[in-house]
Amino acid sequence: MKRRPTAQDAVLSALREDILAGVLAPGDQLVQESLAERYGVSRVPLREALKMLESEGQVVNHPHRGYFVAELSVGDLREVYHLRGLLERAALESAVPLLEDSDIDELTALCDEVDAAAVDADVVAMAEANRRFHFALFDAAGLPRLSRLLRQLWDATDAYRALYYQGAPNRTRVQDEHARMLDALRRRDIDRVIVLHDEHRAHSVAAVESMLTASLRPALRSVR
Repeated sequence: MKRRPTAQDAVLSALREDILAGVLAPGDQLVQESLAERYGVSRVPLREALKMLESEGQVVNHPHRGYFVAELSVGDLREVYHLRGLLERAALESAVPLLEDSDIDELTALCDEVDAAAVDADVVAMAEANRRFHFALFDAAGLPRLSRLLRQLWDATDAYRALYYQGAPNRTRVQDEHARMLDALRRRDIDRVIVLHDEHRAHSVAAVESMLTASLRPALRSVR
């Protein structure tokens, strides 16, 4: 029997969506009283949801100050994406030879979901569909521990990835890059898939690094 969603499930989902949408931006303080009122829940399920997000690295809890949406330094960002590169390559090398035509059909349908969200400029839907597309591919490797590690690394950059999707040129670029990856996947061309996937990730990390650098400039000016 399927488990019924709990209040904690509902508030966790709402928090994730608000972080993805930029309603709760990196560095924002998460005031529990305000959030409990916003989501219509008591503070108990809210605290449990925040603990879950903390374990994923999406929020941080500063003693005597409370919870904040996690921020990345440029160094953190580079480390996360470096690790992603190593693990994603391993997942793709294992997954691509195992793909069947039905898997390609599923990936194509997921790619269509990304495209539809991009056309609608629905950043949250695009981020979620993009994640399903990539993890359908990673999970095809049949290496659950590897997939679990990759999810943790993706969780750490969800807020920034959503910011990337807010730019129309970036949404178009993602669509084009996915289309090229799908073509290589249909041909089971592992080397080409890896090259395209590396380029896809590199464009994302460059954009996010630019965002982080820009956000640091006002602070640097104020120190002078």
